[in-house]
Amino acid sequence: KESAPGPGKEADGRAVGRVKGAAVVMSEPKSPTPTPGDTYKGWLFKWTNYIKGYQRRWFVLSNGLLSYYRTQAEMGHTCRGTINLATANIAVEDSCNFVISNGGAQTYHLKASSEVERQRWITALELAKAKAVQMQAESDDSGDDFPAVSPNSGQGGDCRNTEIQSTLRTLNSKVEDLATCNDLIVKHGSALQRSLSELEGLRVAVDMGEKVKQVTERATLFRITSNAMINACRDFLSMAQSHSKRWQKALQTEREQRIRLEETLEQLAKQHNHLERAFRGATVLPPSFRGVSGKADASDEDDDNEFFDAMEEPFDELSLASNPESPQPLELEPVRQRRTRIPDKPNYYLNLWSIMKNCIGKELSKIPMPVNFNEPLSMLQRLSEDLEYYELLDKAAKSHSSLEQMCYVAAFTVSSYSTTVHRTGKPFNPLLGETFELDRHRECGYRSLCEQVSHHPPAAAHHAFSEKGWTLRQEITLASKFRGKYLSIMPLGSIQCIFEKSNNHYSWKKVTTTVHNIIVGKLWIDQSGEIDVVNHKTGDRCHLKFAPYSYFSRDVPRKVTGVVTDKDGKAHYVLSGTWDEKMEFSKIMQSSKGENGTEGKQRTVYQTLKAKEIWRKNPLPEGAENMYYFSSLALTLNEPEEGVAPTDSRRRPDQRLMEEGHWDEANAEKQRLEEKQRSTRREREREAVKAASAHPDTYQALWFEKIDDPVSGETLHIYKGGYWEAKEQGNWDMCPDVF
Repeated sequence: KESAPGPGKEADGRAVGRVKGAAVVMSEPKSPTPTPGDTYKGWLFKWTNYIKGYQRRWFVLSNGLLSYYRTQAEMGHTCRGTINLATANIAVEDSCNFVISNGGAQTYHLKASSEVERQRWITALELAKAKAVQMQAESDDSGDDFPAVSPNSGQGGDCRNTEIQSTLRTLNSKVEDLATCNDLIVKHGSALQRSLSELEGLRVAVDMGEKVKQVTERATLFRITSNAMINACRDFLSMAQSHSKRWQKALQTEREQRIRLEETLEQLAKQHNHLERAFRGATVLPPSFRGVSGKADASDEDDDNEFFDAMEEPFDELSLASNPESPQPLELEPVRQRRTRIPDKPNYYLNLWSIMKNCIGKELSKIPMPVNFNEPLSMLQRLSEDLEYYELLDKAAKSHSSLEQMCYVAAFTVSSYSTTVHRTGKPFNPLLGETFELDRHRECGYRSLCEQVSHHPPAAAHHAFSEKGWTLRQEITLASKFRGKYLSIMPLGSIQCIFEKSNNHYSWKKVTTTVHNIIVGKLWIDQSGEIDVVNHKTGDRCHLKFAPYSYFSRDVPRKVTGVVTDKDGKAHYVLSGTWDEKMEFSKIMQSSKGENGTEGKQRTVYQTLKAKEIWRKNPLPEGAENMYYFSSLALTLNEPEEGVAPTDSRRRPDQRLMEEGHWDEANAEKQRLEEKQRSTRREREREAVKAASAHPDTYQALWFEKIDDPVSGETLHIYKGGYWEAKEQGNWDMCPDVF
């Protein structure tokens, strides 16, 4: 280990780009000119100790961190030290030497090969430090930055809006770079002006050489900073011009589409008028109308029928089918337009600590909580939110490779946590026998049903199936403990996904959710732990690691990493990203053994292809901060629907009153429902005693039955059928009186 000539020692060797102790080797482009936001790298001489003196080291400046290696080859696996510029002090000693220190255990004494090279490094370091300080100031204690918006939201308007927002953020970043460069130019320009003024006042020729050297040095620094400013301006202008052309083209396309739509609507109105007149004046109905009442609409027509021949007068306009510019035949049962807003959350103050201080160490489900700490959704609806990124399972169903399919399933498991990042409200505990259906068959191709199958311990069963060839089922029991400063929620039970075409059967469990700052400060959510996604048919496995948030960690907050291996343990894919923003996956081309880690285990070094994005979080709807930070899907979950079961969460009165802002009434209704549930349980226990039952609580779920799964070896509730048939018939006589 090297040592600096000061009180601090350099950090021990650490691997970079690791996935569970494995390093991912990727090439980085060289950047000889310090440009704001770019990586800057090169050779510098670093003081090691009094015996070896200065030694040549490879330094890399990236994302506000200055790291160094003994050689360029070490970049893939061993970092010799890293210093965070946000808290570092940069000092110039002479024409080639400078010092970087964080005021603690790290101090780098560095020497450049020339004065110009030193000025390049100083400029790059000052730019990076300014940007790192700004980014640190903008983040709060919990690190809750809004995630990047999704480019693949599934709707054209959302995609364009997302692209615009992303571009505006990029342009804003460039403007901030320009502002940083401007501050540096003002700083170095003032210094240069002072030197010139001092030069003019010199009278003794002996002092001239030293002052000329100082002016030359400051002029060089000013020139380098000016070049950085020019480069930043060029980048900004190029990007602005590029996106300006794209937006103009997109706007023109939108205008043309609107004109075509208006023409089509006008044509439809004229055709409807002609059809109405012809139908009223017709003496003989065409075959397609026979046996149909006069009130029959177009939904009774067969697409192949030519009923225009029965009209008494010809059309002046072309039919839709003959018009290439017209859209496809309209759906006669349009997809339901779901709501996009709920009433804003009232600003009612209630001291959480006054309620929670007597509950330390208790089970959360047994703590009577007012609705003030809830969100207007039940736990069954929160389970259904796991399907927000169902497209990942659709893509997995189409995969021909089980290993690639595993990547999509792993990304799906991570995506289910993305809705929780700002959701500090507690969902309603479902009542025993409560259900929730999510019928998105027409829009998304799937149907979902949840039922509360046990009250103590609280357990919910979930079943979803898709016409795309996958089935998702889970049974979750929540165990929770209040620890004083934070609340831990441990989901027990498992989740399973079965693909019809390949018969691949996957299972996994959930990680621990922690709510921090219960006593004081802003509440924030963290997910931590490890998940093993297992394909029971092939033996493939993906080990995912959710890193707990740490203020002192250099890692990205909410980081998730994973490795996909086959039944023999050979690694094929690496996954990395964050659970609140996006995930990427890379195909492994080669692996090799590296150095021993901190725990004595030998690390594996993976060489991969370029990473590809596999999932990205959808942007939150406008005004989400006033609507409990609900996603677009969550906003629709409690929307009233006709035909659902009387036990459906949408019909729960306390939850409905809370959503509408009547919290006092909601609290009273919540107490009534809880007392009713206790009375029902006592009555059920009395009947069980009369029947001499070995189990006092003999409650049987209505739509699910408990079985031993032969594939995973687990015992869980499986959907036994009948719900959707009962809904179609409108027969809910078998449902219990829950509300």
